[in-house]
Formats: sequence, C-alpha cells, structure tokens
Amino acid sequence: MQSLRRMIFMFLTCVLLVSGTVVAHAQTSKDALHTVQQELEQKANEKNSINNEIEQIKKDMEDLQSFITQNRVALEDTQKRIVATQQLIEQKKEEIVVLQDKIHNRKNVMKNRLVAMQKDDNLNVVINVILESKNVADLINRASAVTTLLNADKDIMTDQENDLKQIEMDKEEIAKHEEQLAVEQENLTKQQAELNLNLQKRQESLTVMQQKYSQVDQEMAGIQAQLAEAQAKVRQEQEAARSMAAANTPAPAPAATPAPTGQTGNEMYVTSTAYSHESSGSITRMGHNIKENPNMKLIAVDPSVIPLGSRVWVEGYGVAIAGDTGGAIKGHKIDVLMPNNVQAYAWGRKTVKIVVLQ
Repeated sequence: MQSLRRMIFMFLTCVLLVSGTVVAHAQTSKDALHTVQQELEQKANEKNSINNEIEQIKKDMEDLQSFITQNRVALEDTQKRIVATQQLIEQKKEEIVVLQDKIHNRKNVMKNRLVAMQKDDNLNVVINVILESKNVADLINRASAVTTLLNADKDIMTDQENDLKQIEMDKEEIAKHEEQLAVEQENLTKQQAELNLNLQKRQESLTVMQQKYSQVDQEMAGIQAQLAEAQAKVRQEQEAARSMAAANTPAPAPAATPAPTGQTGNEMYVTSTAYSHESSGSITRMGHNIKENPNMKLIAVDPSVIPLGSRVWVEGYGVAIAGDTGGAIKGHKIDVLMPNNVQAYAWGRKTVKIVVLQ
C-alpha cells in the first residue's frame, strides 16, 4: 500500500513539474511575442516618420523647381534685353563712325584753311580787302565776305567740339549699359547655379531617405516573420498546456464565456461586429497574421478607448488581444475576429459587455 502511495505521489510530482515547465515556456514565449510586437510597432512608426520626411523633401524640391523656372524666365528676359541693348550699342557705334567721319572731313577743311592762312593771316586778309577794293560799295562787299569766312571757321570749330563731346557721352553710355547687364546676368547665373545645387542636394537626400525606407521595410518583413514564428510557438505551447490540463482534469460542461474571475479591469458596453481575413487582409495593425491564424482570439479597437496590445474579455467571445484597428472602429465599437466571413456574418451586430483586463 505504501509503495502504491509512493508511486502515485511520484507520478503527481512529475505531472506538476512538467506542467510548471510548460507554463514557464509558455510565459517566455509570450514575453518574446510581446517584444517582437513592440519592435514591429516601433519599425512601423519609424517607417511612417521616414515617409513624412520623404514627402517634405518632395515638396521642397517642387518649390525649388518653381524658383528655378522663375529664375530661368528672368535669365531669358535679361538675355532679350542684352540683345536689345547690343542692338542699341551697335546703332551708337554706327553714329560714332558717322561723327568720326564728319570730324575727319572737318579736319581736312581746317587743314586747308590753315595752309591758306599761313600764307596770309587774318590781318593781311583784311588789309588786302581794303586796299584792293575799287570803291566803297566794293569795300563793304569784301568786308562782309571776310566776316562770313571767319565766322564759318568758328562754326566748324564749335561743331567739332560738340561732336567730340557727343562721342565721349555715347561711349560712356555704352559702357554703362554693358556693365549693368553684365552684373545682372552674372547675378542671375550665380542664383541659377545655387538653385540647381540645392535641388541636387535635395535629390541626394531623397535617395538616401528612400533607401532607408526600403531598409526599414525589409526589416519589418523580417520582424513579421519572427512574429509569425513566435505566434506559432505560443500556439503550440498553449495547445500543449491545454492537452496536459485536459489529461489531468475532467472535461468541463459547455457553457458561455463568463467574465474572468479573480481579475479586475475596466468594464464597459460596446457595439460589436465581426470580420475575417477573407475581407480585411492578412496582417493586423500590430502585425498579427490572421490568415495563418484564423482561429486566434483578436479584436479591432479604437486605441483611444482600448489600448492596443491589451487583453480584453468579450461577452460571448472570450478573452482576446486588442491587436487591430479599423477605419469604422471609432469610440465604443469593436470588431471580433472570426475564422471566415460566414461566421462573421452569423455574429452580426450586437451590444456586448467587455472587460479590459489589468
């Protein structure tokens, strides 16, 4: 009898030890799963931040492109004015050539007059006019002719001086226009070069951010694979724990899912609908693959009401993970996960009591 008792005691001890080991492994796997979920959420936030920065860089590039276009238009306008000014300059140059020819011709006239005056200066001319006059009338006529010739020499000298001054003024005006346009063109060209350089830098930044975005996307794919592996491991350990519990305890009578006892939480009533991977896609907001795990207990929530990642008891459904969101899930609404659309439609829409477990 003592041997039988000893064997039963040893058997129960082994069962308890194995159960404790299974529970410990299950807890470790759950912790690992939670860590992977947090890492996936962090990468999702990082990806979103990078995407926002990419959009800002694209906007900056559009603004720079607009400035470059405006500057190019200004350059073209300046180039047109340069062409017009060059035409005026050519016209001024032609006018200068005409004046220079007039001056040259006057020089020949003045040269001939000087040669004549070397032979007979103004005083001798006047004396000869008086001496050679035949009468008073002839004297008056001769004096008037001399005066006209002398005044003509003065007019030639005055025109010569005015034309020389005009040539110098035209040259100064040409130089001023050329200098002004050269400065304006240089400034616009320099501004265009700076805008192109800034655009190039923005393009390089965009390339870097796009590469970073791709890298984070690849990292998320790897983390999602780790998450699926961790979820599978948790399911296996949960099934092992349930199998062991079933082997050591009598099967309970079928009943509705009561609120968990011994735990406290925030109770509330919500409007409940149902969905499945057949209509929503495979990956939830927190990275759960519901296509590979259609029977997992999971609900979509409004994170401002029910925190993502929390455990929630749902009347008529059981304890689930708040692991998803939805565009129509706002306020006190939830969406419970079903294996397929048929069961989701059967759930319908109902008001249920929930407890956000602590």
